[in-house]
Amino acid sequence: MRNPFILAFVLAIVLIACMSGFLTQSTSATAQSMSDPTPALINTCLITNDVNRLTAFYTKVLKTEPEKTGNDYVEFRTGAGVLAIFSADAQEKYIPGSAKPGENHSTILEFKVSDVDQEYERLHAFVQTWVKGPTNQPWGTRSIYFRDPDGNLVDFFTTLNSA
Repeated sequence: MRNPFILAFVLAIVLIACMSGFLTQSTSATAQSMSDPTPALINTCLITNDVNRLTAFYTKVLKTEPEKTGNDYVEFRTGAGVLAIFSADAQEKYIPGSAKPGENHSTILEFKVSDVDQEYERLHAFVQTWVKGPTNQPWGTRSIYFRDPDGNLVDFFTTLNSA
């Protein structure tokens, strides 16, 4: 009678040991993949005093509707990542003193488009501040630069064919 219980006990110990080894390997593989030395930029968030105004602007510019989470946060999914817009009041509540809306003069939001000149014509209906019209850049792109309602610099560009 004792043999079946001993056998079951030994099998249970072996099973626990195997599972423990599996979980350790699985956890270490997950930790290793998360510690990849190359971070991936997937989200850029603009902090603003007027979520609705900036949302309306980027809805037109990006030709897409955002996903909204309440009145404080929206996301525009692009082919490469997400442009998010977040309320300055909410940002202050969650991370006090971390951001000042409308004071960014060191970042350029760059979007690849199929035809810069066509976009330039389309955007004239609602872009108020142009920084530079269609221009071939020495690094092999054709670009237009403009500012959004909060003053953030935006670049629409097309890669030029190298001949």
